[in-house]
Amino acid sequence: MKLSIIVPVFNMAGDEKLTYCLNSLLGQKLNDYEIITVDDCSTDNSLEILKEYEKKYPDKIRVIHSEVNKHQGGAKNIGMQAARGEWIGFIDADDWIHPDMYNRMISRAEETGADMVGCDLTMVDSHTMEVSDIIEKNGDASQSGILDHDKKKRLILDGGRLVTKIYKRDTLQRNDIHFPENIFYEDNAMSNSFLLTAQHYEHISEPWYYYYQHDASTVHSFSERKCLDRMEAGRIILSEAKRLGFYEEFKDEIEFMFIQLFFVNTLFTYMPCVRPTKLSFVKGLTNELLNTYPEFEINRYYKDRVNPEEKKLIKMLCNSPLRFYAYYKLLWTYRKFRRLLSK
Repeated sequence: MKLSIIVPVFNMAGDEKLTYCLNSLLGQKLNDYEIITVDDCSTDNSLEILKEYEKKYPDKIRVIHSEVNKHQGGAKNIGMQAARGEWIGFIDADDWIHPDMYNRMISRAEETGADMVGCDLTMVDSHTMEVSDIIEKNGDASQSGILDHDKKKRLILDGGRLVTKIYKRDTLQRNDIHFPENIFYEDNAMSNSFLLTAQHYEHISEPWYYYYQHDASTVHSFSERKCLDRMEAGRIILSEAKRLGFYEEFKDEIEFMFIQLFFVNTLFTYMPCVRPTKLSFVKGLTNELLNTYPEFEINRYYKDRVNPEEKKLIKMLCNSPLRFYAYYKLLWTYRKFRRLLSK
C-alpha cells in the first residue's frame, strides 16, 4: 500500500467539519491508500459518523476508537501503529485537501527519490475549495534536494507544518518517532524529528492543504494549561534533538526554536489572553529560560527574528518581573481603551 492518511478525531461532528474532511480524502486521485481515523473519546456523534463512513467505504476507511482520551498526539500514535502504507500523511479532522495533493506528492517522491514531500496551505473560514488570499508557505524550492547541513538549517527555522507533508513510514519506525501524548502542540514538539531524519526533501509550491480557521481551533482558544503544554513542547524539542544526535550540529537553530516556542510565544500568549494572569507563572517561565539559556539574547536568530518591542519587553522582564508585569498590564489596558475609542 502506498499511503496511510491518519486523522485524529475529537468532537468534530458539528458544522459538517468531519464529513467535509472525509469527503476530501475519499476524493483523492491516488488509488492505493487507506484512511485511518482515530476517535479520541469524542462526546458528540463523531464516532457514529466515522462508523457510517467505514461501513460505506470499507476498502478505504478504518475506524479505531481509543478508550482513553490522549489528545491529538496519542491519537496519531495509534494511527501510526496501525498504518500499513509505505508513506504516512496526517490531516486534522477539521481541515481538508485538494484532490491532487497526495497523488502529486507520491509522484514527485517517485520521480526524485525523495523520502519527504511537502506543499503549501491556504487559510479559509468556510467550506470551500477556493484558495483564499492567505497562503502560508510551508517551505520553498531552496530546501528541495538532498538534505545537506544548510538545507536542514532552513528546515528547522522554516520547515512549515507537519500536516502539509508525507513521510516514509520506515524512517519514522527506524528512528522511533512518535508524538507526545496528553498535551497540545504535539506537532511543534516533534517537527524537527520528522524533518531532520529525512534525507531528501521535495517542496511543491501549491496550496493544496486547506486550514480551516474557526473559533474552536486550538490556535483560537488559550488557557494556562495550553501555555504549560507549549512549554513542555519546547522541552521536548531539546530532548529530541539530543536523542537523535543533531543538537550539537544545529545548536543555534535548536536554541532559537526553544526560545521562540517555550518562551516568546508562551509569554505573549499568556499575558494578553489568559485570565487571571499570575506573576508567579511569568517568573517561573523566565527562570527556566535563563537556567536553560542564560545568554539567549545573543542568539543570532533571536536578534534577527524577534521584533524590537518584544525584545524590549523581554529585557525588562529579565531585569524585573514585577516591573514588566505592571508595565504590560498598563500597556494592554491603554491599547484596549484606544481600540474602543477608535470604533
